[in-house]
Amino acid sequence: MKNIAIIMGGYSSEYKISLISGNVVYQFLDKTKYNGFRIHIFKEKWVYVDANDAEFPIDKNDFSVTVNANKITFDCVFNAIHGTPGEDGLMQAYFELLNIPQTSCDYYQAALTFNKRDLLSVLKPYGIKTATSYYLNKGDIVNTDGIVKKVGLPCFVKPNKAGSSFGISKVKTIAELPIAIEVAYKEDNEIIIESFLDGTEVSVGVINYKGTITVLPITEIVSDNDFFDYEAKYLGKSQEITPARISDEMTQKVSEIAKRAYEVLKMKGFSRSEFILVNGEPHMLEMNTIPGLTTESLIPQQAKAAGISLEDLFTNAIELALPE
Repeated sequence: MKNIAIIMGGYSSEYKISLISGNVVYQFLDKTKYNGFRIHIFKEKWVYVDANDAEFPIDKNDFSVTVNANKITFDCVFNAIHGTPGEDGLMQAYFELLNIPQTSCDYYQAALTFNKRDLLSVLKPYGIKTATSYYLNKGDIVNTDGIVKKVGLPCFVKPNKAGSSFGISKVKTIAELPIAIEVAYKEDNEIIIESFLDGTEVSVGVINYKGTITVLPITEIVSDNDFFDYEAKYLGKSQEITPARISDEMTQKVSEIAKRAYEVLKMKGFSRSEFILVNGEPHMLEMNTIPGLTTESLIPQQAKAAGISLEDLFTNAIELALPE
């Protein structure tokens, strides 16, 4: 029996969703192969939480925990932290230094994909299209005319590095821009302002399944809100249709692009890329490397459509992470 640490929580606004994801992993873990341990990672404490919700501190020197004078170490870490420090490379680098296998991508890929501006710049030479964008860093002079001239209206103002649609605004008039910029700065000191892409939004899961890079059935997102924001994502204010209502040709095209991005970046583990299809061309918005794993989340929905159970999905992630 292998000891699996399921890390959840994190330091960002997304910690509540991460706790749900982590508990789903814990619930569906194959109990015949693995002992699951729920580990909460917060700024103020790293703790193992047992079945009675008692907490035991993690020793950060070797990522072990001592319970009733018994020291427990872990064979593998299942990473279910959305946002920092689980999705931006910090935990990945820490576990690499400790030589503990973990289920997500490596630290460089995590840091790169967490930074929307850098990710899209790296993928551009491979022919992957994106929205027209304008970058701002905290302290920069805000030239609203210059921004609108470049990206047009309506446009989207987004934190560059935070995940989960926190701090994103759709801006319809030039007067709304400064407010939207302030909202985004609450989440990050870097901002990306993107032109509005008017088309079908799809979410494409790419995973390594049993050694083969596999594109899962595509999900079409129809938001009841103005865009796929936090409410739409987690509070049920959207319709998610899997498989997406797009042509076979378009399905193949967007699948190939999502797969190419995964391969080019030398990704591992889970990934979920968001695209908007405009005039027959997929435009990439972002890639998530620790996508939601709640039962309502997109990757579990897509896996289900592909005939992969949650237990299978999680076993596969652990088996690929463990050394041969």
